[in-house]
Amino acid sequence: MKRQKRDRLERAHAQGYRAGVTGRSKEICPYQNLDARSQWLGGYREAMEDRGGGLFSKGQ
Repeated sequence: MKRQKRDRLERAHAQGYRAGVTGRSKEICPYQNLDARSQWLGGYREAMEDRGGGLFSKGQ
């Protein structure tokens, strides 16, 4: 059961990261569960930091 929960949370983080990289709004978070929502928003914030740091620049 722990593996399933971890996988779900990892997937939420990855989806949040993808949303952030593509520039979507954090308001579109599809999760209502607090743990999953926290992971999604964490991924989103991480992507925003990476974008701000130039990891995903348009010229390359």
